[in-house]
Amino acid sequence: MTRKHLPSIFILITMSLLLLTGPAIQAVKAEDTIKVGILHSLSGTMAISETSLKDVALMTIEEINQRGGLLGKKIEPVVVDPASNWPLFAEKARELIDKHKVAAVFGCWTSVSRKSVLPVFEELNGLLFYPVQYEGEECSNNVFYTGAAPNQQAIPAVEYLMSKEGGGAKRFVLLGTDYVYPRTTNKILRAFLHAKGITDADIMETYTPFGHSDYQTIVTSIKDFSAAKKTAVISTINGDSNVPFYKELANRGIKAENIPVVAFSVGEEELRGIDTKPLVGHLAAWNYFMSIDTKENKEFIKKWQDYVKKHNLPGGDKRVTNDPMEATYIGINMWAQSVIQAGTTDVNAVRQAMGYQKVKAPCGFDISMDAKNHHLHKPVFIGEIRADGQFDIVWKTPGPIRAEAWSPYIPDSAKKVADWTYPWVCGNCTAPKYK
Repeated sequence: MTRKHLPSIFILITMSLLLLTGPAIQAVKAEDTIKVGILHSLSGTMAISETSLKDVALMTIEEINQRGGLLGKKIEPVVVDPASNWPLFAEKARELIDKHKVAAVFGCWTSVSRKSVLPVFEELNGLLFYPVQYEGEECSNNVFYTGAAPNQQAIPAVEYLMSKEGGGAKRFVLLGTDYVYPRTTNKILRAFLHAKGITDADIMETYTPFGHSDYQTIVTSIKDFSAAKKTAVISTINGDSNVPFYKELANRGIKAENIPVVAFSVGEEELRGIDTKPLVGHLAAWNYFMSIDTKENKEFIKKWQDYVKKHNLPGGDKRVTNDPMEATYIGINMWAQSVIQAGTTDVNAVRQAMGYQKVKAPCGFDISMDAKNHHLHKPVFIGEIRADGQFDIVWKTPGPIRAEAWSPYIPDSAKKVADWTYPWVCGNCTAPKYK
């Protein structure tokens, strides 16, 4: 080889190295952040409830990033809008995992949206943190349920209504939106009421579609049904249909002392912006209320109010906190703790680290994740609606209670076990096959 060939060989080697290292440089650049998905409806009938969950998720991520992020990297949220379109949830979930390579997804509200994405998370071995109360009867190794199971909301609420303190109801109206959460919850409640000696003759069950707005006929039926015995309404109405339902109650002069309504999907956010005076005394059952008087809650509310002001969010100083927002906040912080403990964002390692994680929650309790059934141990609160749209707490459990993923009141479910610790014996599931 002659000296005159050296420059050209040097150029070829340099170009080859650039071609080889170019993708590597891009890969390093792509890994400068840890991506997480935010999967909430920002339009459509569920936007009234879900937009605040997107906002509080971004607030929590911003707070973690201000503390230095995770593993020396900042968290990068990838926000998508499935637009209250249940099949679109599955498409967006696949996009988040396959295209954006997110480490975890925080999202969904309705059970039908969760059911839509579940096969995607199980196929691709992704992690979903689901922050809303639900009907139970599910236990996935790819989901952490940070909202309430029925024994952490629905069952205690009905027990309260049946008690002397709660009015001693003898008849029950099970009124909900027509999809999986209300129907399954009411199946459990009907079985529970039977166990308490309530017959089908004293149970009225009615469903309406999403976005339903005409409740005149239904409210008339409720009024007629209540004539025989003391009656209470168990409402699993979801989304913006709550507004016309409560308006019709007020129009017909139905007050809480006559026919109390306890809601499982109505909180501070749903009451914001509507006239709540006619609703005073009606109830909601949750695991958190904005009116809880704890140091942790005051700090949480201040963080939220500061974030709203800083980012000039719609609603301004009228924005409130609610139960699914607290559940979102808990879930993201638990995931962050698990990433730090595992030293990686690898799904299998983080999933293992999630078991037994604890967070001092705004509700004032140490909230822990159950390693076996992937549900939180949570306290239960029942609140009365006030004229200002907040709640006075009228009943609460002494502390957190363990979630029951499978209802003991449904014969088939009562036989099932929820345990994702080795060996896997979760319901009728078999051990998952990971990539």
